[in-house]
Amino acid sequence: MRIKKGNEMSTRDYQVGGDHYKKLKIQPTEYIMANGLNWCEGNAVKYITRHRVKGEGLKDLLKARHYIDL
Repeated sequence: MRIKKGNEMSTRDYQVGGDHYKKLKIQPTEYIMANGLNWCEGNAVKYITRHRVKGEGLKDLLKARHYIDL
């Protein structure tokens, strides 16, 4: 986590490549880090969380399943 200095933005204040996570009450990254999830668990959470808001739908659920299987 970057510390905000003056007018500098924190890395949690913006998202590269869209705004689908910024629309959520809790961003997947915050949940994943707070709960100490591993890489595969974190990716499953990320893809399940965004499947309705990013526009990838079934593709995101299939990606989540892939990480669950791993």
